[in-house]
Amino acid sequence: MPILHVHMLEGRTLEQKKRLVEALTEDVVKILNVKPEVVTIIIDELKRSNLAKKGELFV
Repeated sequence: MPILHVHMLEGRTLEQKKRLVEALTEDVVKILNVKPEVVTIIIDELKRSNLAKKGELFV
C-alpha cells in the first residue's frame, strides 16, 4: 500500500489539490503496478509563519 505524504504551503484551492491527488495516484498506479484503491495521499498544509528558507520565514 503506497502512502504519499505531501507538504506544501497553505493557499491552494480545493480544485488544485484534487488535480494533484489525481495525477499522483495515476503515476503511482502506472509505476508501481497497483490499483488506485490502495494508494493513500496525505496533504499537510503548512502556515507560512511555520516555514523558513535561507534563514527567513515565508511571511
